[in-house]
Amino acid sequence: MLLLPGAPDGQGTAVTRALSTASVICQVEPVGRWYEAFIKRRNRNISASFQELEDKKELSEESEDEELQLEEFPMLKTLDPKDWKNQDHYAVLGLGHLRYRATQKQIKAAHKAMVLKHHPDKRKAAGEPIAEGENDYFTCITKAYEMLSDPAKRRAFNSIDPTFDNSVPSKNEAKDNFFEVFSPVFERNSRWSNQKNVPKFGDMHSSFEDVDAFYSFWYNFDSWREFSYLDEEEKEKAECRDERRWIEKQNRAARAQRKKEEMNRIRTLVDNAYSCDPRIKKFKEEEKAKKEAEKKAKVEAKRKEQEAKERQRQAELEAARLVKEKEEEEVRQQALLAKKEKEIQKKAIKKERQKLRTSCKIEAINEQIRKEKEEAEARIRQASKSTEKSAGGGGSSGKNWSEDDLQLLIKAVNLFPAGTNSRWEVIANYMNLHSSSGIKRTAKDVISKAKSLQKLDPHQKDDINKKAFDKFKKEHGVVPHSDSAAPSERFEGLCTDFIPWTTEEQKLLEQALKTYPVNTPERWEKIASTVPGRSKKDCMKRYKELVEMVKAKKAAQEQVMNACRTKK
Repeated sequence: MLLLPGAPDGQGTAVTRALSTASVICQVEPVGRWYEAFIKRRNRNISASFQELEDKKELSEESEDEELQLEEFPMLKTLDPKDWKNQDHYAVLGLGHLRYRATQKQIKAAHKAMVLKHHPDKRKAAGEPIAEGENDYFTCITKAYEMLSDPAKRRAFNSIDPTFDNSVPSKNEAKDNFFEVFSPVFERNSRWSNQKNVPKFGDMHSSFEDVDAFYSFWYNFDSWREFSYLDEEEKEKAECRDERRWIEKQNRAARAQRKKEEMNRIRTLVDNAYSCDPRIKKFKEEEKAKKEAEKKAKVEAKRKEQEAKERQRQAELEAARLVKEKEEEEVRQQALLAKKEKEIQKKAIKKERQKLRTSCKIEAINEQIRKEKEEAEARIRQASKSTEKSAGGGGSSGKNWSEDDLQLLIKAVNLFPAGTNSRWEVIANYMNLHSSSGIKRTAKDVISKAKSLQKLDPHQKDDINKKAFDKFKKEHGVVPHSDSAAPSERFEGLCTDFIPWTTEEQKLLEQALKTYPVNTPERWEKIASTVPGRSKKDCMKRYKELVEMVKAKKAAQEQVMNACRTKK
């Protein structure tokens, strides 16, 4: 908790605002000239304040101004005012030792000193004869200040500085003293860079990263040097707009050509330095040695890997050999056991055969089998006759039932399952419509015959189903899927082409019939595509059966209704 000092004696205290219970953290970014002054003091290990540094700077500049004013410039009188464009403006103002490093303050001070000493009025007052008009050399001083005080014009003049050495060392010059030859060349050309942080040339101990960064910088050198100062024509002197455009076009072409030559010069300098740089050769040799070492290491690793694989392969072969020998031994033992068991079985069979030969003869056995077959057939015929007698016991139910009528009854029972309205009347009507015997059956007859068929033993059911199945094959030319199936099993699927329709398939078929009406092109192909596992033929057949079933139900229901009306 923060404790504040108490009030002095004789004075009171008052609470004007409650203190916040929580402190607030704010991020502050140091900026401004005071922060820059602090950084300068810290880097220079001095404790002087910003104002003191500025005062020292101004004093140094003033002392320089005084020195400039004390210098004499005898060469000024030799200048031609008409040829001011080809003069050295820095030398005219006495700044030849500073040149592009001179500040605007120094340029202004130098011009001031020149005006005080070489102004025509000053010289005229001193008794010196003055030329008329612009033929006086003071015009050169004015032009020099005009060019150097304007940043754009000064930049243009600096680009073609007459004292700048544009020469590029050749490869032969740097054979023995590479760093002494190329280092100063890159140093003086770095003044043209748009980027301020120019990488250092370095020495023989420079790292690969530093050397690579240096050459990457110079191969992508961004120069601000431009050659507008060398324009032969000045567009301000043009008499019309077309002439001014033509002058601009000519000047642009000339500048572009000089810029291209300048970049070629820089590229040649970098190429020569790169090809002669002993560090590059050292790095290449180190890289080559490194690659060879890696190659040897890879070869050695590959050799060791192959040896390990060979050892593993030998171990696997040895293990496989042992496993194979063990398996062969097990097979041999099993073969011996099997041989012993086979011999035992042979002896047992031999004994059984001897017993069989002594107990009976083969002919007697065959005769016994034949008699058993005849007795079984007689029993089947007797059961069939007794069934027919019991079925024809009374009334109209005693009428003879042919095989076709029995098959038609089975089909009708399958077509009209339990749950159908007036099921037995519908079945009877269906039989009366499709029967070829011409005998009219009543619901009572149908129920009685159906019950008698259920009481038949399995052999009789199989016989009836087999006959129904044979008839179906003759009518439809169908080949059953398996000969091993029982006749009763074959007959169960006759109404649905051997594969019963499931409830899901029936729903899909009904939905497809609604979706694709009669006028739909390729209707049955589309319907078949919606019912998985069913062909076009299956769908058409099922549709006909459904239509026949519906018609039969309707006809039977109509007859039942008519019979009811007649009774009433």
